[in-house]
Formats: sequence, structure tokens, C-alpha cells
Amino acid sequence: MSMSRRRKKIERIYPGAGESSEEKTIENPMREERETKKVLFYSVIVAAVFFGFGFFMNPAITGYHTVGPETVDQLIFISPPGCNNCDEMEPIAKEVADTLGVSFMKTGFGQQIETPGFVLIYDGVLTISGMQDEYSFKNQVCVLTKNEEICNEARNLKPPEQGQPPAPEVPKSDRPEAHAFVMSHCPYGLQFLKAYIPVIELLGDKADLEVNFVHYIMHGEKEMKDNTRMYCVQKTQKEKFADYLRCFVESGDHEKCVSDVALDKNAIDTCIQETDDEFGITKTFQESQERFPPYPVDANLAQQYGVRGSPTFVINGQQVRVTRSAEAIKQAICNAFNSPPGECSQTLSSTPESPGFGPVGSGGGSSSGAQCG
Repeated sequence: MSMSRRRKKIERIYPGAGESSEEKTIENPMREERETKKVLFYSVIVAAVFFGFGFFMNPAITGYHTVGPETVDQLIFISPPGCNNCDEMEPIAKEVADTLGVSFMKTGFGQQIETPGFVLIYDGVLTISGMQDEYSFKNQVCVLTKNEEICNEARNLKPPEQGQPPAPEVPKSDRPEAHAFVMSHCPYGLQFLKAYIPVIELLGDKADLEVNFVHYIMHGEKEMKDNTRMYCVQKTQKEKFADYLRCFVESGDHEKCVSDVALDKNAIDTCIQETDDEFGITKTFQESQERFPPYPVDANLAQQYGVRGSPTFVINGQQVRVTRSAEAIKQAICNAFNSPPGECSQTLSSTPESPGFGPVGSGGGSSSGAQCG
């Protein structure tokens, strides 16, 4: 959407929202004011609910929700009591709102939290997330909006200095079993997969390393189809799965990847049809009245491990949180061996991957554990 079109959507400045670069003359100010108040009330209520029960429980969770076409694009800065960096982040949030050409407002919160949060309504999608620092915030906004100016700013920022978190303690076994639950079009699921792929390539013969799927769809029919295709490549041609996965997370083009990796397309198509028949994937998706339609393929496994978002990482039956770098994931798996193999002595990249589609190993991500959930 062009900047001029986006500016036209912002028909009125919210009271207390600060200055705006333009204000439109309203033909029916009473009706517009009622609509604005409705949108504002809706946004704040949604923010409070999800910020309270999602972000408050886990500051890394990011929620996505579709909104009606009448909803005005805006950025809401959530400043909770006890916040350590709200004074620093508020002007950055205002600057981002201005760059996007959306309205800005600030709201408080009823619980003490150390970091601020934000609600971004942009092109029909409402996102609620935490705001750790300028680097992670602008990277999130870049992924969500694809705004060129924000993305350039994000690329020029350096990630904050953070030490490697201690490797999580998990039950040990002779052959560890790992499950990475993702959504194939979740930016943070893709971020995790970029870091997971070198580990699959290194340790895939020594451990059972799987990609699994969260039990609901947040990114439309394309995600449903790409989930099932990924499931079938892993099931029917596992020896080429890492190659397909690497191609897909870099390009997002499944047809190109099936061709480039020289997969048996007939075997994949047969598996997709059989899987759809077994689980009723398409029927469930089309008939669902839920905001996020169920995705049943790994639903039982997801329930067993308490999966609540993409990505969720499970090793030997226990959820673990790691930095989204290949080295951090490798260390977590190697710590789960009774006797680690020689491959565990090989050092992989310790730089967190960037969210969304793009090259594996390019870095640019944050150590934040943001999820689609």
C-alpha cells in the first residue's frame, strides 16, 4: 500500500496520541469519532487481554489476529509499571509509527513488567508483542510490514551484547529425540528452522531430529499446504529433507525447491493426498469457524508436549528454550546424549538467525524467543 493511500486511512488523530504530520477534513465528524473510539477501544481491549495472558506469562510470545477492513492502522505503545526501558523505547516507537504512516498512542497496563509491549495494526493484521530493545523491535516491524526504511534501519543496528544462555538440562539418552514445532510461514518458526538445518545436517545420523507442526494455522491456506508438503518430504524422502528445508526457508518457493533438490514429486503428491484424506486437513480448514483453523497432523503430539506457539522445541520429551543459533541448538542436543558423538566437537554459528524467509547463516536476528502463537 502506498504512503498516500495509507495516510488517507488515518482520518483523525486520536486524543492524546501526539502530533501527526497531517489531518483529514471529516465530512461526518460525529460518525467518524464514534468509529475511531470503537477502533481504539477494541485495540486497547485486545492488547490488554493478550498482553496480560500472553506477554505477561511469556514476554517472547507474539500474537497475530486479523481485523476488519474498517480498523484504522495504528501503533499502540504499552507502558507497564516497573518498566526499565519504557522512556528509551517510547520515542523509538513514535518514530516507527511516523515512518509507517500510522497513528500512535500510548496506554498503561495493570501489571508490573520490566519491558514494554506494543500493538501494531497494519493492513488488516493485529500483532501484539513484547519490545525488548530497538534492535529486536525494528526487526519485528520489518518482518511484519516489509517497510523498506524500517528494514534498512534494522539492518544497520547492532544486536545488543548478550552472553550465550546456559545449555538447558534435559533427560539423556543414547539417541536423543528432538521435535521442532513450527508454522511454515511464521517468521519466528522460519528463524528457528534456519538455525536447526545445520544441526540436522551435522547430527541427523546420530539423533532423531524432526520438524513438526503446531496444531493450528495462522498464515492462511499457503501455510496449510506448505506444512503438509514439508511433512511429506520428511516422511517419504528424509535423506533429502535438510536440502529441501534449506531451499524453502531461503526462497519460500516450494516448486523451485522440489525441482532443485530433485525430489520425487509423484511420491510427494501421493503422500499429500493420503495425508489430507487421513487427517481431513483441507476439509477442516475450509469448514472451521475459528480465527485460526486447526491443523491436525501433529495435534496429538503438540498436545502431549504442551505446544503453544511457533517455534516450540522439545528434546527427549522436555520443552527447552535456546538462542536461535545453530551452535545453541547443537549444544542442547549434544547435552542430551549419554555419550556425545565426535560431531558435537564441531563448532557451528553462534549468531542468531533473522526471522522470516532469507539466507541461512546470514544472522541479523535477536536472542529474543518471540513466537507466533
